[in-house]
Amino acid sequence: MKSISLLILMLILHGNSFPKDHSETPQEVTETCLMCHEEAVEQIMKTRHWNWLGHNPDNTNLVSRGKQNLINNFCIAVPSNWLRCTSCHISYGWKDENFDFSAQENIDCLVCHDQTGTYFKIPTGAGYPESTVDLLLVAQSVAPSTRINCGYCHFDGGGGTSLKHGDMDNSLYNPTEKIDFHMGGLGFQCTDCHTTSEHQIAGGSHGSMAESGELISYENCHDADPHKKDLLNTHYNSVSCETCHIPSYARNEPTIVWWEWSKAGEDREVLKDEYGKETYHKKKGEFKWAMNVVPEYYWYNGVKNIMKL
Repeated sequence: MKSISLLILMLILHGNSFPKDHSETPQEVTETCLMCHEEAVEQIMKTRHWNWLGHNPDNTNLVSRGKQNLINNFCIAVPSNWLRCTSCHISYGWKDENFDFSAQENIDCLVCHDQTGTYFKIPTGAGYPESTVDLLLVAQSVAPSTRINCGYCHFDGGGGTSLKHGDMDNSLYNPTEKIDFHMGGLGFQCTDCHTTSEHQIAGGSHGSMAESGELISYENCHDADPHKKDLLNTHYNSVSCETCHIPSYARNEPTIVWWEWSKAGEDREVLKDEYGKETYHKKKGEFKWAMNVVPEYYWYNGVKNIMKL
């Protein structure tokens, strides 16, 4: 009886409460979602995807670090271009430092759960979707996230395919086995490895390497001795899997390997390289692009040290 009542309630909500046309706001979609998924608010607001921050490292008095407050050597920092950077945040309206992280109606449920492939955010819109998006159609399509949802931000990090990472580009939407064995050969979704519990997505990054409970490794799927030769299995004590199994990256699309911001603002001829990519942009400076890049290897023990200024 309880399940039948719940089904009737969902039909009523989905039939009468979702946005009726394009004039409705995305926030009204979220408010409708949260009528049934009340627990999602508290869960999401604890995540790195919402806060763009990790937890404090153990035994330090440092503030939490993450995309929200780190300075990087690619796009510099979020405050340098709020509207553009936050177009890939799971919210609506993060346009400056006054954004209210407690405003639950600004959670963007659709960007992670749309299954129509028609949901797009405005590139400089602080997270708001394009006005042409049919919110009703998208809301009625929602389902568990696929690599299409993840790729919307992660494959186009920095504003375009393969720009920021080199190992992630639009070929991963429908990859061949050669491009990615797990997704192309075995049909994996991102969340098959980056497992999710209460909206917390496992994986290591700037703000999470100290959070041992959320890291992932090959042992989550493979046993401790995955190779036939014992010598290869002993390598795992000091050599990461990627060292042997990712011999190169940017194999499908060129990626930026050098960016000189100090050259921005100059009036000069804009030239293109062998890949047809511009090597200069007046607003952004000089670029160098490369394909089939062999990684540079560095020793890393999973510990981060941040200097307090």
